[in-house]
Amino acid sequence: MEVRNIGLTAYSAALQVQQQVHGEVLTEGNDTLILCEHPHVYTFGKSADRNNLIVSPEFLIKIEAEVYETDRGGDITYHGPGQLVGYPIINLRKHGVGVTKYVATLEQSIINALATFEILAYQIEGLTGIWVGQKGSERKIGAIGIRVRNGVSMHGFALNVTTDLSYFQHIVPCGITDKNVTSIHQEIGRGTITEFADAFLNSFKTEWQKALAL
Repeated sequence: MEVRNIGLTAYSAALQVQQQVHGEVLTEGNDTLILCEHPHVYTFGKSADRNNLIVSPEFLIKIEAEVYETDRGGDITYHGPGQLVGYPIINLRKHGVGVTKYVATLEQSIINALATFEILAYQIEGLTGIWVGQKGSERKIGAIGIRVRNGVSMHGFALNVTTDLSYFQHIVPCGITDKNVTSIHQEIGRGTITEFADAFLNSFKTEWQKALAL
């Protein structure tokens, strides 16, 4: 699998890269994992409730945040500096990997990568994403929202590393009202985008090979 790290890239520009790579993968190009960060942006998924953005257009200008409607699954989320965003563009149909198995592979890869930082992460039945913390004080550290078009995946995951979590206060993250968000840095006081990216790549390589072997 090819890895392209495009750094800090506007959401719209990264979407263009995704679309280009999607076309390449669809026509026998290499499966590709795009890694990046975005400037401040709130994105709506296909099933998003627009009321989950709880600030005015004027306030968005003040905090230098864009709003973008996407064709991924899920509700509203935030992307910004200090958050690792990964867009795996993979021909699932060619590999015979279903959507459920693919999402589970992504989730387990993130959980394993967090374990290398001594962060115990897990999934919550019925809620997408990656969580940490004891029952009753669950905190979301990573979000997942994908789309599969013509058998090839798009969009992916976002993991808070050194993210400014105050930006989540302006939305109802993923439509979930009773849980907080967190980051690697908030949990353990250390960690960089590069360190987590390396850990994720190692973990995803292992979990993807397991998925292909099943």
